[in-house]
Amino acid sequence: MKKFLRTVAVAAIVVFGASQAAVADGERYVFIEHSPDSDSWWNTIKNALNDAEKQFGVTVEFRNPPTGDIGDMARIVEQAAASNPDGIIVTIPDFDALKGPITSAIARGIPVITVNSGTHEESEKLGALLHIGQPEFDAGKAAGKRAAKSGAKTFLCVNHFISSAASTQRCEGFAAGMSIPLANQMIDSGTDPSEVKNKVLAYLSANPDVDAILTLGPAAAGPTISALKENGLAGEIHFGTFDLSEAISAAIKDGTILWAVDQQPYLQGFLPVALLTTYNRYGVIVPHHINSGPGFITKDNIDAVAAMAGVYR
Repeated sequence: MKKFLRTVAVAAIVVFGASQAAVADGERYVFIEHSPDSDSWWNTIKNALNDAEKQFGVTVEFRNPPTGDIGDMARIVEQAAASNPDGIIVTIPDFDALKGPITSAIARGIPVITVNSGTHEESEKLGALLHIGQPEFDAGKAAGKRAAKSGAKTFLCVNHFISSAASTQRCEGFAAGMSIPLANQMIDSGTDPSEVKNKVLAYLSANPDVDAILTLGPAAAGPTISALKENGLAGEIHFGTFDLSEAISAAIKDGTILWAVDQQPYLQGFLPVALLTTYNRYGVIVPHHINSGPGFITKDNIDAVAAMAGVYR
């Protein structure tokens, strides 16, 4: 993995033929994401940032709104820009709320790469160098096609972060893949495990015809696994999720979850640091967005990646 990433960074320099010598070292970057402190999914990205710091001799500050409040996130972007870092890496969970702070940072001459949530088009509108992430609607649509192929006709999408546009795009894509309207098949579950579990149980009780479930990450997948084991539907309903964790890996192995959409978060942490560093030092950057996913993890390939869940996957 690390050898591959070094190759990507070096290739960017070779392909674009930078002739100038390094103009800086010890750069400081700020990585800003939208999730609350309770969301452990970001641990993989933190591992990637730590590896990038060591490999390139830079400093990366990881920041997020403790409760997941987008207004707080916007203020964090403003504060980061005011500190004049050598670059900002930022997610776009809410384009309208973050447009002002991000474009102001860029206007100050701070290079910005967007990652994770948000679209290529939104990144371009902001004036960012590029976007690294997974096209969420397309990923959801691919997942929906899998469910439809199995014969599923109706579903429940458990949205644990409904304030993030990317989360809703996953549910919308899933509905499109199944060729049915989203309608009321998406619930706002929140992130409290007991609340997620109870909301899933309540929905399934009120809608016994549901034959597919989509969760959008570990925060919703774990409680949903518990709900299905409690009501006896574990392994009896088409259950897919986004992202990976130890609980998700175990559920794929025992047949409770059929597949997980893998967006490769390690790449979302390592690559922007590598690219900002080569941009600052050599004036080069890849001229296009980078899709880090989607891929699908199933029982057929889970053994190859399970040990890396929460660390590199």
